[in-house]
Amino acid sequence: MSATDGANSRLTHAAPRLVLVVEDDTDSAKFLKEFLEQNNYSVMLAKDGGQAKSSFVMHKPDFVIMDIILGGESGFEICDRMKTEDESIPVLMLSVIDMPDSLDLAQRVGANGYLTKPFDPDELLELIPQIAQEVWEKSHFSGPREDRRIRFNCACGKKFKVSPTHRGKSLTCPSCGETVVVPRHL
Repeated sequence: MSATDGANSRLTHAAPRLVLVVEDDTDSAKFLKEFLEQNNYSVMLAKDGGQAKSSFVMHKPDFVIMDIILGGESGFEICDRMKTEDESIPVLMLSVIDMPDSLDLAQRVGANGYLTKPFDPDELLELIPQIAQEVWEKSHFSGPREDRRIRFNCACGKKFKVSPTHRGKSLTCPSCGETVVVPRHL
């Protein structure tokens, strides 16, 4: 069994159990941990990128809930690294930032969901299995990611379709001459 098979088999029924919460605010982290544990989730806490990376690599959580505003690295940077490591693990961004640009950036770095604070705890409980199911279905029914072309647009409107091997690389738009970075995650 490959590492990918192991990661995907944990979500066979899209029922995550081990949740990694990346939150630097002690009160928020404590609330999330207690709330999720009351609802039958096992919870690991990380307060920064270093702890998040260690927990992610060593324990392979089934689901990640991550604040955007953290000390040191942002949640966007951490999410991007996690999704590069293993895109089959769902990530829900949880933030006070309620702006379209923030949501757009979260999607570009691979986040599977976005919830603004303050949030309804019942909505969070609904989102976890829903997002886990969507990620599981995408990984099982859309075929290998390497077989799909990356489609994106330049700010000038020029449409691109490139090989997945170009993820994260820069290219020059032939229409406007601007530098465009191929998205790592879509």
